[in-house]
Amino acid sequence: MKLGYSLCPNDTFIFYALARGKVAAPEPVEEVLEDVETLNRWAFEGRLELTKISYAAYGHLREGYVALRAGGALGRGVGPLVVARGPVELAGARIAHPGRYTTAFLLLSLLLGEGAFEPVELRYDRIMPAVAAGEVDAGLIIHESRFTYPEHGLEKLLDLGEWWEGETGLPLPLGAILARRDLGDATIRAVNDAVRASLAYAYAHPDEPMDYVRRYADELSDEVTRAHIRTYVNEFSLDVGEEGEAAVRELFARAEARGLVPQNPNPLFCC
Repeated sequence: MKLGYSLCPNDTFIFYALARGKVAAPEPVEEVLEDVETLNRWAFEGRLELTKISYAAYGHLREGYVALRAGGALGRGVGPLVVARGPVELAGARIAHPGRYTTAFLLLSLLLGEGAFEPVELRYDRIMPAVAAGEVDAGLIIHESRFTYPEHGLEKLLDLGEWWEGETGLPLPLGAILARRDLGDATIRAVNDAVRASLAYAYAHPDEPMDYVRRYADELSDEVTRAHIRTYVNEFSLDVGEEGEAAVRELFARAEARGLVPQNPNPLFCC
């Protein structure tokens, strides 16, 4: 089975053991590492049996995929940031973003209103340089960029995680691991167990995955890499739990009410 996930330290840390055969899986797993928006778009084609996905994209994909309970990215203090070179009026501004199917873009659309700003789509690692160069007015940043934006001479205008938590009291759902429904319930349950076991292995041997993590970490310092893992890998990564499920339902309810994702009766989570 092909398993797609991002090059970010939280994903490579979680999936190291599974990708390297350290834990049992129902079938051999071939890892496919890509930018999350690429994975989002591939999921619309059903290209991969298993894939990391933005929750915003999952809102469009519930017919063919179901979310695993393990391996996702939810939490507090994990929100996307809007940054700029200085104060900016966001209404009508040119804002670089990492993809229309990212949860970051959905959150910004929920807050400001779809059409209230001019979106400029860029790969996530191109956003801060574009803002610093004055190519856009502001940037919507994700992943490790929340730790490094001051190095680009940028300042934070808005923390969408703080906004979400203040509005709902719930953790912020960013990304999930999806399984194609045609794999069948038994295989999907076994994959969910394998993902949980992979993270448990990483917790038990925290230094062992680090060479694998660094290979894809875009020359991030060890300090930033470990901060990224501490921030995005947490109890919700082992199991989304009742609170995490409530957060996902709230996100989808708000998006559905605004016509940003379609309604769908299929179960959100497996197992």
